[in-house]
Amino acid sequence: MENISVIILFLFVLFTLLGSGVWVGLALMGVAWVGMELFTTRPVGDVMITTIWSSSSSWTLTALPMFIWMGEILYRTRLSEDMFKGLSPWMAPLPGGLVHTNIVGCTVFAAVSGSSAATLTTVGKMSIPELRKRNYPERMIIGTLTGAATLGLMIPPSLTLIVYGVTINESITKLFFAGILPGLVLAVMFMGYVAIYSKVGKDWNPNDEGKLTFAEKVRNSRFLLPVILLITVVIGSMYLGYATATEAAAFGVIGSLLLAAGQGSLNWKTFTESLMGATRTSAMIALILAGAAFLSLSMGFTGLPRGLADLIAGWDLTRFELLMVLLVFYVVLGCFLDGISSVVLTMAVVEPMIRDAGIDLIWFGIFIVVVVEMAQITPPIGFNLFVMQGMTNHEMSYIARAAIPMFLIMVLMVFVLIWFPELATWLPENLRQSPGG
Repeated sequence: MENISVIILFLFVLFTLLGSGVWVGLALMGVAWVGMELFTTRPVGDVMITTIWSSSSSWTLTALPMFIWMGEILYRTRLSEDMFKGLSPWMAPLPGGLVHTNIVGCTVFAAVSGSSAATLTTVGKMSIPELRKRNYPERMIIGTLTGAATLGLMIPPSLTLIVYGVTINESITKLFFAGILPGLVLAVMFMGYVAIYSKVGKDWNPNDEGKLTFAEKVRNSRFLLPVILLITVVIGSMYLGYATATEAAAFGVIGSLLLAAGQGSLNWKTFTESLMGATRTSAMIALILAGAAFLSLSMGFTGLPRGLADLIAGWDLTRFELLMVLLVFYVVLGCFLDGISSVVLTMAVVEPMIRDAGIDLIWFGIFIVVVVEMAQITPPIGFNLFVMQGMTNHEMSYIARAAIPMFLIMVLMVFVLIWFPELATWLPENLRQSPGG
């Protein structure tokens, strides 16, 4: 009963602060401050400063701003235009036609950007006008792009996986590789849905594409070479053990600057804009992480995480039942908080449960990412819905309805992960580690 009272107190303070417009990071610190004042006699200011410093001085975290900057640079290049030119000749003959460029384009860009919003904006700014021009159903254009952009959270480099890895002190490189196969399987499932819809959808009547010869397709594929080379350098350097995640992020930034310069889209304006964009995003995430670290410490003093873990252990749930409870919990939480906040806010409580249940923490990281992906497209706070609304001026309810099939496919993906855990664990287990880890 005492645990329930503490939870209600923490939630009341948190939602009061969030409802009054306080930034998420500062709201987490506010809740932690209240918890420290009520449940300990330690000097709160000293504890807060020490905790924030120790959580912010992690060397692993340096990968975060680097990967964000890499995505920001590429966002300001002609990458989306080149990707459409390179992909469309190969996608057109498939059942579902050029709608597949949404999914494959998001999968490719996700491999050089850890943000679903950046993925959505970059791919969407080129594909939406082109698909509309060819008379593809609007609902499919919007739904597939909104859903497939969430692949930016799973396919490395993923900002959510970096945050999760830092929070539970797990290898970022292993988490990155755990996300590759599930990300590709999810992309194939999205493409399967498009293929089926193209056969049964009553509103499917796109214009016919002109046939290209194989030689012309190959010639158009040259537009994909720079981004494929960049992906190979970033992911390959980690897989072969030449670079840690942080070093690979540095290679990615240099590569994206060279790519932007080669395209002629790198000038002082785009350079400073990308730098400031990356700084703003990194500072926001760092503040959330600092607030969450202080809140985790505060909750530790109350005994809440251990108490809740013991309570749930007393329910004698099977692993599957525990995962279903967490699935519903994170989907509901995702309706009100962004993905990174959801992860850092809950890990102090959830991690002991997962360890006690004997669930692999690398596998659970991918489980969390899939569920957080769902949160990106669920109203009222689904971030991708806001980005898509800004790009298309559609009603939020229309975009959310268009994305429902993608949401259901992600739910199916959770069960695929449970049935075939090797999807997430095989690559990390066979990873060639560098001396730096």
